[in-house]
Amino acid sequence: MKLIQDNPYRIAGILSNANARELERQKAKITRYASIGRQVDSELDFPFLGNIDRSESSITKAFSGIEQNQDKVSHSLFWFLKANTFDETAINYLINGDKDKAVEIWDKVTNGKEVTSKNFSCFNNIGTLKLLSDSKDEIKEGLEAKIKLIESSNFADFVHTVADQTYTIDNQKQAEKFVDDVLKQFKGQYSSSDTLKLFSNCNGTTQKYLSQKFTEEPLHNIESQIESTKNKRKTNKSGAYELGLKLFVNCKDDLATLKSLLGISDLKYKMIADNLAKEVMQCGIDYFQEWKESKNPSEEGLKLLKYAQSIAIGSQTKDRIKENINGIEEWAKTAPVKKEFEFILKKLVAFRNANDTIENARDLVSSCKPKLQSMKSILGSSNEEYLNLSTAIANNALGMLVTVINDEQNNPLVRIGHFDTLKTALRGALAVSKEIESLDMKSEQRSHFNTNYSTLKSIASQLGISTYSSSSTTRSTTITSTRTTTSTSSSKSDSDILSYWPFYIIGLGAIIGLANGGVGGLIGGGVIGFFAVGIIQWFIELFD
Repeated sequence: MKLIQDNPYRIAGILSNANARELERQKAKITRYASIGRQVDSELDFPFLGNIDRSESSITKAFSGIEQNQDKVSHSLFWFLKANTFDETAINYLINGDKDKAVEIWDKVTNGKEVTSKNFSCFNNIGTLKLLSDSKDEIKEGLEAKIKLIESSNFADFVHTVADQTYTIDNQKQAEKFVDDVLKQFKGQYSSSDTLKLFSNCNGTTQKYLSQKFTEEPLHNIESQIESTKNKRKTNKSGAYELGLKLFVNCKDDLATLKSLLGISDLKYKMIADNLAKEVMQCGIDYFQEWKESKNPSEEGLKLLKYAQSIAIGSQTKDRIKENINGIEEWAKTAPVKKEFEFILKKLVAFRNANDTIENARDLVSSCKPKLQSMKSILGSSNEEYLNLSTAIANNALGMLVTVINDEQNNPLVRIGHFDTLKTALRGALAVSKEIESLDMKSEQRSHFNTNYSTLKSIASQLGISTYSSSSTTRSTTITSTRTTTSTSSSKSDSDILSYWPFYIIGLGAIIGLANGGVGGLIGGGVIGFFAVGIIQWFIELFD
């Protein structure tokens, strides 16, 4: 430690409590030798401290550095003094190069002890020796000994030993000055977190000063970095990923320092951590939004959002980050099927304005089915986006089929027994329904489909249409009754004759009504005949 190795008292070759006469005599001696190019050695050079410079300039600087009382006290805290027999014995060991023995002696009167008028010098001396160590644990013990001495009521004894008897000093200010001197020495040698650990055995007052000392700079650094990044991001959203990453990396150590000093429950730490998290998050969002139409930026966006998540403290900030993470993750899942997704959405939009026909329903299913299969292979059958689209295709196509069949059943010709167009529509509806059945659907919609499909099959069965091999090609095929008959070349078949029986029944009812009630009876009788046809038809099919 330079504060000890280049200490003015070491260059002067004296202990820090040397009296004025000793000081002047030593000054004259080494100055005279230096003027003729010779260097005076001192038993207090302590070879384990390394080489010493006793040039004329360094000697002049050393003695001028210990003229004032404040300077005497400050430099004495980084050197040795002899105030009792323990000091005398230990320093003799140091002169002979035995540091361990010196530590052993001073340790006996300081370890676990309070500072008194009899051992204050021992606290200073063992502290100086341990500050020279390469061991962090010993440096920590050395700092503890120094702070304990400075903040004790017997520090005045130390001050009056190394400075004038009339000199008074503010213990707290001296402690702060000591800390400042040590921090300058440690800068570049230890990280902020390591430095804080070295002072961890010191009392609350010192910890509070260190906290203030260490938080000012990192707070300023982080605030400046956030503001700079925000301004750059607004004009360069395409480069927001690099800006956010640089912000996170540059502020990481400063934030760790604040966390170790203040703790995560401290309001000041919460505010700076959340502000940093928000800016890192916004960089991720802006980058994603800027590039999502031309490439897949989800990996970079999510990386920044997760960095922000690791920083955030406040629940609102955490919730917002989580919400954006979920959103980008969902987008990332569907990004590989973006074209398929858009194709199906366009089809559904167009379908809403299309005429209600079997062909339109068939086109919706047949054109979208390959796209749905592609989505399924990438996203999986349980993916919500895929399942929603597949269900929408099934629902819309089925809805149009139902509308077509309902319209056909309400056709006046069907009411009087002409089922050709209804049968054609049913064949087409069954064929399309078979395709719809193979689509994935949500459970509620699947149940709805099954109900409607069963109804279509039931109607088809009543009209003698096979429900197992229905195809769109059957539209041009003559409808065949489920009841087969033998045809002859000379007369109509039984089926041809029977096809006219509904008209006989309706006509008979009309004639009977006319005979009994005129025109009103004619109409009433026709209606009764119509319903009779339905009942008879039901019985025929029932017993066929």
